[in-house]
Amino acid sequence: MGMRHVVHRTAWALTIGAILVHSSGRHAAAEEHSPEAAIRAMVRANAEKDMAALSRLMAHDSDIISYTIGGRKYVGWPDIERDMLEEFGSAAELDLPIRELKVWTKGDLAWYTMELDYIRTVVQDQKSQRALLPLRETGVLERRDGQWVLLSWHESFRNSGGAVQLADETSHDASVRPTVVSQNGETDLSGEWTILEVEDNKTYKATLDKAGNGPYSQQGGRFITTKLEDRAWHGTWHQTGNDREGGFEVLLSEDGAQAKGVWWYTRVGDKKNIPPRQWGGTYIWKRIAPAPPIGEPAPGVTK
Repeated sequence: MGMRHVVHRTAWALTIGAILVHSSGRHAAAEEHSPEAAIRAMVRANAEKDMAALSRLMAHDSDIISYTIGGRKYVGWPDIERDMLEEFGSAAELDLPIRELKVWTKGDLAWYTMELDYIRTVVQDQKSQRALLPLRETGVLERRDGQWVLLSWHESFRNSGGAVQLADETSHDASVRPTVVSQNGETDLSGEWTILEVEDNKTYKATLDKAGNGPYSQQGGRFITTKLEDRAWHGTWHQTGNDREGGFEVLLSEDGAQAKGVWWYTRVGDKKNIPPRQWGGTYIWKRIAPAPPIGEPAPGVTK
């Protein structure tokens, strides 16, 4: 169900709301008497960013476990709520058309299978970017005091490629130059980069020095490069805003204009020693401002 990004994201935040219920007066209350109608109302709640309805109609049991895209795992409600709020804040518009939904009921329990398209629009530099996440989902609901609530779900992509771009990405600056070599013969990574987390279609910017270190505009984040060898770029990331950290490994293109690879968590709050590469996602980096001439600082970076 939706959802970032443990990851992210995310990712999960992207879809967990997909199954949660929206209510508005007597009409919504009537809908919730049917598990299928409740699921459809939940999808609308996600699209309408109705956090109050999602909270009310999702079980808050502390031991409930759910899984979503990017290998993310949620235990209880607080992590889900945080990532959903982050998703609602980052996406300008959400649309979740249901392609297929089947529901089975026995007593006070119901279970379902669903296929839906999670379409999110983000706005960056006054330009809109749309992406489609083709999802499939299974889950369980329980009727409590006459109201159906979501207990647990498992969500994954229907395809092998993950998110699909529905509009052209903003092209990077045509003046980006090939990889710059500094005076000591080392690759110069300085400049402004756009960072795309593919699974969640989340984009932010990083401003790096020539060694590949610097801040990025996501949760007070900062990248530190630990190794660059034969275009294989290794490093760590840390976000003070949501108290998370991890690592990354990307392959720098021959012209130094972009890099592609993976990222992962090593710590989320007090959850430490997360095995590298167990939870994470895919990166696409693009240099949108050219590396400066040798001896000059990158934009936004002081000597």
